[in-house]
Amino acid sequence: MSEKYLIVDGYNIINSWPELSVLKKEDYSHARDKLVEILSDYQGFVRVNVILVFDGHNVKGNSGSRENMGGVEVVFTREGETADMFIERLIGELVPQYSVLVATSDWAEQRIVFGRGAYRISARELRILIQQTKKMGHDFMNSRQSFSLDSQIADETRLILEKWRREK
Repeated sequence: MSEKYLIVDGYNIINSWPELSVLKKEDYSHARDKLVEILSDYQGFVRVNVILVFDGHNVKGNSGSRENMGGVEVVFTREGETADMFIERLIGELVPQYSVLVATSDWAEQRIVFGRGAYRISARELRILIQQTKKMGHDFMNSRQSFSLDSQIADETRLILEKWRREK
């Protein structure tokens, strides 16, 4: 896909964005699903590899999981491994070859990320970036003229086609 990666600290974003924070009060899975949906739409616009990481370290016997959901790689870390630990390890694998941006509002994690050669963006900045990208996409689609075959063919061809249509 792309030479760029966006790694997202899932629970950090859920706890930082008001619309997701409200959803998590009902059910964390709804908030996770909504975040996946938002990131899937975003990566469709900007063509970046998105990896969404959730902590699974407190779940006994959890072996972790990785799944592609709508173009977003969703990772639940294994027992004993925090999202921060996973992200730091992943940066070490990706940074030599790829441009990596990590979304988290955890100040300590931001410093580590930056120190390992990746870029960082806060939850608030990511939200603004996604909103701006979505608006640009909508503006682009609304500005395009609708395509109609009728406007693309010569008058003579249009008359011939109309004559054929009426003969049937």
